[in-house]
Amino acid sequence: LLVKTEEQIAAEQAWYGSEKVWLAHKDGFSLATLLKTETGALPEGKVKIKLEHDGTVLDVDEDDVEKANPPSFDRAEDLASLLYLNESSVIHTLRQRYGGNLIHTHAGPSMVVVNPVSTPSMYSEKVMHMFKGCRREDTAPHIYAVAQTAYRNLLTTRQDQSIVLLGKSGSGKTTNCQHLVQYLVSIAGSTGKIFSAEKWQAVYTILEAFGNSSTSMNANASRFSQIVSLDFDQAGQVASASFQTMLLEKLRVSRRPEGESTFHVFYYLMAGAESTLRTELHFNHFAENSAFGIVPLSKPEDKQKASQQFTKLQAAMKVLGISAEEQKALWLVLGAIYHLGAAGATKAGRRQFARHEWAQKGAYLLGCTLEEISSAIFKHQAKGALQRSTSFRQGPDDPTSGDRPKITALECLEAMASSLYSELFTLLISLVNRALKSSQHSLCSLLIVDTPGFQNPRLAKRERGATFEELCHNYAQERLQTLFHERTFVQELERYKEENIELALDDIESSTSQSVAAVDQASTQVRTLARTDEARGLLWLMEEEALQPGGSEDTLLDRLFSYYGPSEGESKGHSLLLKSEKAQHFLLGHSHGTDWVEYNAQGWLSHAKQNPASLNAAMLLQDSQKKNISSLFVGRTGGATVLSGSIAGLEGGSQLALRRATSMRKTFTTGVAAVKKKSFCIQIKLQVDALIDTVRRSRVHFVHCLLPKVDTLSGDVRVLSGPSPRPGDGEPHGESCDTGLMQLDVALLRAQLRGSKLLDALRIYRQGYPDHMVFSEFRRRFDVLTPHLTKKHGRNYIVTDEKRAVEELLESLDLEKSSYHMGLSRAFFRAGILPKLEEQRDEQTRRNIMLFQAACRGFLARQSFKKRKIQDLAIRCIQKNIKKNRGVKDWPWWKLFTTVRPLIEVQLTEEQIRGKDEEIQQLKSKLEKVEKERNELRLNNDRLESRVTELSSELADERNTGESASQLLESETSERLRLEKDMKDLQAKFDAMKKQMEAMEMEVMEARLLHASELNGEVDEDDTGGEWRLKYERAVREVDFTKKRLQQEFDDKLEVEQQGKRQLERKLADLQADGEEAQRTVQQLKKKCQRLTAELQDTKLHLEGQQSRNHELEKKQRKFDSEQSQSQEEVQRERSQREKLAREKDMLTGEVFSLRQQLEEKDLEMCAVNLKLEQLEAELQDFSSQESKDEASLAKVKKQIRDLEAKVKDQEEELDEQAGTIQMLEQAKLRLEMEMERLRQTHTKEIESKDEEVEEIRQSCSKKLKQMEVQLEEEYDEKQKVLRERRDLEAKLLAAQDQVSHRDVESEKRLRKDLKRTKALLADAQIMLDHLKNNAPSKREIAQLKNQLEESEFTCAAAVKARKSMEAEIEDLHVQMDDISKAKIALEEQLSRVQREKNDLQSRMEEDQEDMNELMKKHKAAVAQSSQHLAQISDLQSQLEEATKEKQEIQEKLQSLQSQLEFQEQSMVEKSLVSRQEAKIRELETKLEFEKTQVKRLESLVARLKESLEKLTEERDQRTASEVREKEQNKRLQRQIRDIKEEMGELAKKEAEASRKKHELEMDIESLEAANQSLQADLKLAFKRIGDLQAAIEDEMESDDNEDLINSEGGSETDSEVEDRVDGVKSWLSKNKGSAKNLSDDGSLKSSSKEKPASHTDLLTPPPFPFFLR
Repeated sequence: LLVKTEEQIAAEQAWYGSEKVWLAHKDGFSLATLLKTETGALPEGKVKIKLEHDGTVLDVDEDDVEKANPPSFDRAEDLASLLYLNESSVIHTLRQRYGGNLIHTHAGPSMVVVNPVSTPSMYSEKVMHMFKGCRREDTAPHIYAVAQTAYRNLLTTRQDQSIVLLGKSGSGKTTNCQHLVQYLVSIAGSTGKIFSAEKWQAVYTILEAFGNSSTSMNANASRFSQIVSLDFDQAGQVASASFQTMLLEKLRVSRRPEGESTFHVFYYLMAGAESTLRTELHFNHFAENSAFGIVPLSKPEDKQKASQQFTKLQAAMKVLGISAEEQKALWLVLGAIYHLGAAGATKAGRRQFARHEWAQKGAYLLGCTLEEISSAIFKHQAKGALQRSTSFRQGPDDPTSGDRPKITALECLEAMASSLYSELFTLLISLVNRALKSSQHSLCSLLIVDTPGFQNPRLAKRERGATFEELCHNYAQERLQTLFHERTFVQELERYKEENIELALDDIESSTSQSVAAVDQASTQVRTLARTDEARGLLWLMEEEALQPGGSEDTLLDRLFSYYGPSEGESKGHSLLLKSEKAQHFLLGHSHGTDWVEYNAQGWLSHAKQNPASLNAAMLLQDSQKKNISSLFVGRTGGATVLSGSIAGLEGGSQLALRRATSMRKTFTTGVAAVKKKSFCIQIKLQVDALIDTVRRSRVHFVHCLLPKVDTLSGDVRVLSGPSPRPGDGEPHGESCDTGLMQLDVALLRAQLRGSKLLDALRIYRQGYPDHMVFSEFRRRFDVLTPHLTKKHGRNYIVTDEKRAVEELLESLDLEKSSYHMGLSRAFFRAGILPKLEEQRDEQTRRNIMLFQAACRGFLARQSFKKRKIQDLAIRCIQKNIKKNRGVKDWPWWKLFTTVRPLIEVQLTEEQIRGKDEEIQQLKSKLEKVEKERNELRLNNDRLESRVTELSSELADERNTGESASQLLESETSERLRLEKDMKDLQAKFDAMKKQMEAMEMEVMEARLLHASELNGEVDEDDTGGEWRLKYERAVREVDFTKKRLQQEFDDKLEVEQQGKRQLERKLADLQADGEEAQRTVQQLKKKCQRLTAELQDTKLHLEGQQSRNHELEKKQRKFDSEQSQSQEEVQRERSQREKLAREKDMLTGEVFSLRQQLEEKDLEMCAVNLKLEQLEAELQDFSSQESKDEASLAKVKKQIRDLEAKVKDQEEELDEQAGTIQMLEQAKLRLEMEMERLRQTHTKEIESKDEEVEEIRQSCSKKLKQMEVQLEEEYDEKQKVLRERRDLEAKLLAAQDQVSHRDVESEKRLRKDLKRTKALLADAQIMLDHLKNNAPSKREIAQLKNQLEESEFTCAAAVKARKSMEAEIEDLHVQMDDISKAKIALEEQLSRVQREKNDLQSRMEEDQEDMNELMKKHKAAVAQSSQHLAQISDLQSQLEEATKEKQEIQEKLQSLQSQLEFQEQSMVEKSLVSRQEAKIRELETKLEFEKTQVKRLESLVARLKESLEKLTEERDQRTASEVREKEQNKRLQRQIRDIKEEMGELAKKEAEASRKKHELEMDIESLEAANQSLQADLKLAFKRIGDLQAAIEDEMESDDNEDLINSEGGSETDSEVEDRVDGVKSWLSKNKGSAKNLSDDGSLKSSSKEKPASHTDLLTPPPFPFFLR
């Protein structure tokens, strides 16, 4: 968390207080301040604002006002991090970043790139390496970050990745595509560096030349869609690459909108061809006009640029391995297309060329005759093939379609030229893929999709309508937008629904399916050619109208409007298809209705017709007389590489490329596509389907490219594409861009944001859980963050419930509850949580690897040391052998052996060498044979694999064709049965009608006969005749009357119905007006609701952010508290170490003093020995003067002298050793003193550094102390009781310990004195023995020796007594240990009694549970004291071990005495004396053995004491567990027994006590507030006194007395300075309350400072407040 300065905090508070908003208007938006008004002062829906730039106060609609973010978010790197997410805030952030030359911005998981006018200096090799290996969260927004994220996901998941670029034409999609490819190839690398940056630059140079042209929107616009496929191997390197292209705008060769140019390569070729090539292409003279509009450039600078580009194009082809012959074939085809355009075609009469001389040149370049090319273009030999291709529809040349307009000669010529260029472009993509393919094994792929952007001529201020090709490109962009909507909204919501995650989201608007359906919605009846009422898209309607007689663009548009246009009574806002005022024009709303494009449908039906000339282009190229042309095109069509000329680049160089080609072929051969794949219109849909299906199989990353403004595009269209005329491809200007160029068109940017639904995507990203992971994968990946769980369960623990394990893992990670959600099969996380966990995982993994490396290095060092030891041993062995060799090298037999031995082995080695050479030759021949077979098998395998692939694709095609044919057959059968049934019904109706008609004819005949008889007067005038006449007349009158009555009724009903109709029409109009008004209000309310919901969600997210921030702060606080406690423990540890070092120093000084005494004694002995030596030398001189001595006595004296000299040397060596040990001890003492001084200095520094932290913590601690005081006062009485008992026990234990230590020290001192005394006696005995050696034995000397032996016996008796006393003391120690154990038992009994009392007290209230916890802590402290007792016992054991060592030394002395006695026996001493000495020695040995047994007994006793202590601890644990169970049982019983009245009484008491305490606390708070000011003044005075005290102490520290005083006051009063100050505050607070209470160690109040002296560190630090108040 970044720490903000006070100025930043003040600025943010001022911002939030002023409530800044954006006022959106037609020119953009302005910053304003929302003014508060009284209720009812403004109309509903109006707010009052004040503009920031001029201070104008306005009343505006609240819908036009959007909340503004603080200035700290002006250049936010991620739009999802904005506090308020709305259009104006997003555009403001993009504009601020764009002004700072920061064109890339994160938008949740996607990337937004605003195309710069000039290329900034942010694309370089150095910048690439900055992003290498980084995570998305660790880097700034950049197009390289998208590539790195996709590459990282590819390596970690081994899943295919895709990067899809979306945006308008001219927004920089192709440039970003090139940057993506360059980054991936540069960072990932390739095996053997076969994919260099130069090669990729050459690829894009060729593609731009052959596939780009100048349009009204972009001077270097791509006119085809492409998929760049990079296949990666197991190591993450690029194994192979390929291009797939589709939707090539091939008609641009011959026909294009006014003011636009054809493909760049034509201008490059005409301007840059050298003289030889120009002559061969007949480009020495150009035609004045061309039917295709291809004319050479007129400006010299344009010609120069085009010539440079042609040179660059040739160099690029050379880099890609395209040979000169292949290049020549490409130039020949391009030249032929130009000459065909120059030849033209006749407009009337016979279809033929207008200028045959230019046609002759074109035929020559293509390698055919004029007659062949003329017949291929105009005479349509491919009629049979055409009829076969339109198998289920009526052919255009059938007799029934004779009323259709004939294809003109110019249309045939245009079809031939466009087909030739399409074949040429497909061949070029094959050559590029040939240069990029590799046979290496690939694991997964990364696809980059680049399609032409949205085209709208009105945006470029062109009055023309959009063409059919622009509709195709816009349709492809719509499909990609639909894919973005599906991945961002639909799949996320479905996943939440599947995992039972409830998420409150706004109503997500539908995707662009309506505008897409208006173009490509398919029909269910494939073979039906009649105009049915079933809705179909524009492409299908074009196919039908092109085949139907009388079909035209008008009927096409009428049918389209009937299906997708607005219905009667429906408002036009609900439809995305509208009629235009111009004839044969219509409007289609792209990007959710934000981008309306007017299309001109004139001549569109010609696109749906299959021109026969286009089918002859491939055949013409294959049958060319020029070998370089025919070999290229025949070789290309040898395999199934092209799908009806639709998709180029399906040649499979790797397994993944073959798989992609198979999936695309399946798109063209499944279902409806199997029948309609020959149709040009339906091919468009199938190509886009293949593109979407390929991308849908991978994980998609979206990059939204935004167009900043249109001013730079609306100028004159450039015919030439320079080196890099694309916006953003100029020379780099770095940060020095003109500010005028950095302005944005806000309306255009707002429309693009609305069309891409970027804000809705950001909203669902912020509110939802975008990151998710399966339970098992999450646990496996992040289990390393919780090592305690691994230790708890063990590494081989089998997880049965993954969800429960993940929940436990998340709880241990201490994540906030709102940051994650548990689904049914996976865990979902808020944005940013998984990256944090990944970072923690990386840190933990790094730490583990470092530990592992340390262990490995230690192991290697040990192995190296062992190796060195072995080497040392080997060197010694070699040295030994060399020494031996030197000893025998001059030996004659050795010379003979070394001379003969090699001669014997020469013959053997030569035979062995010959045998080995023969074996090597055989193995080489076998290896060559195996390699040859292997290469043959590899070639066969590759050939068979390609054959299998072709056969499988053909089989799939045939199978799909058979399935589609069977489906069509079934549909035909059902249709025929239905028609037969209808025919039978109609036949029955026809028969019935025929019978009825015959009856009516009979009646008519009778009436006619009757009438004729009346006219002829054949009827008699009798009564019967009159009667019949009267009846007839009456019937006629009745019929007339009935007619009049029915007519009158009909008129009345008609009038009533007309009146009702008029009323209903009026009502309908009123209802429609009301409905429209209601709809408008609903829309307004919906917008308001959406705005309020968005603000509510933003506020909720802000609240969650604050909660997460608080959670992080709490975690840091806990971490700080733990670190503080650790530092306190370290201080306590350091103090104990200082005390221990002081004790060791005292021990060492004592040892040094004793060693010095021993050295003085040795010096005295040396003086005595020197005196003896002088005496002996004098005696020797006397002996030498006496010549009467014999040689035997002289030899004896010499021997004695040598013995004495040896003894003197031994004693000197012992003295030297003693002096060395003394020197080492002095050095150790000096080193310990220096270490103590260093520790003291570091300790003082740490205390000074921690004083500052304590000052910061003091305020928080004082607050906590105020809260704790209430609890401490309630617990004080019972704690005092327990403390008194504990103090008594501690006093007893300390007394016992002091007695034990005191007695041990006394016994040790006494034993040491006895040892010194025995050593002195032994030295005297040794002197006497030496004297006896030198002099002959006499009675007087024997007496003296007897006296000395008696003294030695006396000393031995004293040693025995001392040993007995020591044994008695040891027995006393045993007794004391028994007393200690009894005291411990009594302590445990007392503790159990306290526990019972506490259990009794616990029944009063539930708060006494805290007291129980305190007592448990005290019990643990007692157990810790018992462990200290164990440590003391171990110290006693070490002391006993030292005593045993001293006894061993005594034994060694006795052994030396025994050897001296043996020597004395040899020197003719009395045997009785020797036997007595031996008896004494045996007695001493028995005593030593007895002491050994005593030591063993003591050790066994210590072991038993340890076991008993462990048993006591186990019993204590069992008792605590039983106490816990008893407590729970007591609680249940007490809750059942407790009466309601007693509870009410206790509650009343608690309430009264609480009110009393509340009153006391209020009084205390008032007193504290009153004393706060005085404390501040006292604090200043205190720090002043601290400075004076520190100066005085530093002066006094120089003297030894002060040093002793400081050492004597070394005991620290508390564990750390934090506790001193806290305790001072507590004591002062307790004194203010009038209660002189002293609390226990951990954080409670202590007694006054007079009880214990302050330490040296206490004098250097400021004492607590009461020190100054006193």
